[in-house]
Amino acid sequence: MTRPRCRIPSVALIATLALLLTAALLPTTGNVAAAPAGAPIALVAAAPGEERWGADLTIVDRDDVNVRRTAAGLRLREARPTGRGARSPHSALAEGMLLTTPRTLARPATRVRAEIDAAVPAGATVEAQVRGWRTAGWTEWRAAGTVFDRPVTRVQARVVLTATDGGATATVRGVRLTADANAAVSAATPGRTYRVYATRIGLVGEVTANGRTVQPRDHFAALPSRRGLSPLNTGDYTVRVCTTTGARCEYAPVWDVGPWNTRDDYWNPSSVRENWKDLPQGRPEAQAAYQSGYNGGRDQFGRAVLNPAGIDLADGTFWDGLRLTTNAWVDVAYLWTGGGPRGVVGDGPLNIRTGASTSYATRGLAARLAHVPIQCYVTGQSVAGPYRTTTRWNRLASGQYVSHAYISTVYGGSVPVC
Repeated sequence: MTRPRCRIPSVALIATLALLLTAALLPTTGNVAAAPAGAPIALVAAAPGEERWGADLTIVDRDDVNVRRTAAGLRLREARPTGRGARSPHSALAEGMLLTTPRTLARPATRVRAEIDAAVPAGATVEAQVRGWRTAGWTEWRAAGTVFDRPVTRVQARVVLTATDGGATATVRGVRLTADANAAVSAATPGRTYRVYATRIGLVGEVTANGRTVQPRDHFAALPSRRGLSPLNTGDYTVRVCTTTGARCEYAPVWDVGPWNTRDDYWNPSSVRENWKDLPQGRPEAQAAYQSGYNGGRDQFGRAVLNPAGIDLADGTFWDGLRLTTNAWVDVAYLWTGGGPRGVVGDGPLNIRTGASTSYATRGLAARLAHVPIQCYVTGQSVAGPYRTTTRWNRLASGQYVSHAYISTVYGGSVPVC
C-alpha cells in the first residue's frame, strides 16, 4: 500500500498566528483547540517553574507509535487509521505518539507544564501529556498542567498527534517542560471497580495504540482513554477483569485505546473526567449512548454505537483468562487508582490459585508484565521460576495466590507476612 504524502500547507497560503495558552488553565478535557492551518501553537507556563528542560524529539524508537522525525520536526508517519473501518469501535482518527525518557526531578513536584512549538493544520491536533512516579507507581497520563494528586519525584512526557483520515499532519518543532511544587495537591482516591460490558478485540496482526502487534491469544485490555495506556512492554496500567460471578479473573495490562471513544476515562470522578462529565462515574459513554440514546446514540466521532462496551479484551484474556464464549458484563478494577505494594509479573500468563501450591485450583491468570496488588505473603510449595526458587506465595488483594518465583520486582512498599 502506498503511504499518503502529508504536506504542511504553504506559508504563502496561510497566516502565521501564535496562540499563547496557559497550560494550567486548559479545560479538564485536555484538548488543544485547533489552530488555523499551519499556525504554530505554544503552550506557555503561567509562571516560572522550579525546573525546566526540553523533551528530546530526535529519537524515535520501538516504544513510539506512528511518528517519524523529519528535518522540519516530528510528524505522523501514516495519516490513515490502519485496519479499522467506519463501523469499528476503535478510533476513527490517525494517531501517533512519541514517548520521552523519564526524568528524575531535583525535588518533588505537583505539576508539570508544557510549551509546544508546532505547526498545526486544520483537523490535526497536538497534545503534551505527562505522568509522575510516586510510591504506589505511575499516575495516570494527564494533559500537561494538570495537578498531580500527590507530589511526584520522576516524570515522563509524551507527545500525541492526531489527524483526520488522510488529512494533513501537524509538525512539532519542540516541547519545553516545567515542573513546580507550587500547586495545591488534591486528596488521593481509593481504587475503583465498576461493572462494564466487555467485547473481544481480535485484530490479530494489527498494531495497538502503544505499538504492540497483536498476537494470537494475546493477553491485554483496551480502555477508551489514553490516560490509562501503558507504554510498550510495560504493565504500568493494569486492570483486574473478573466474571460477574467472580469465578474467573485476569490481571491484564492496558495496551490499546478503545472501544468506541478515546477520551472517556469513565472510572474517574467528573472533576477530572476528560469528557462526558454529566454521566455518572463508572458509566462509559458508549454504554449511555447504546442504552439511553446519550449523545444521540453516537460516540465522540459521530458513529452510531452498536454495543455498550466499556472495555475490550484480547483473545487470550477473553478465552483463556475469563473463559468467555461471547461478549459479557464483567467487573473491572482499575488498579492504578489504588495503593499498596505491587508485584510485576515477569513471565506469564501466570496461574492465580486458591492456595499456596500448584495443587490448588486455578481462578484465572495474571498476564506477563501485569502489575498485581500484593496484600501479604505466606509459605507454601517450593517453586523454581525464572527469577528465583522460593516457597513464598503472594496473596493478592482478591484473596488468590501467585508464586513469587514469577514476580520480577515489587514496589510501593514492603509486603508483610499474612
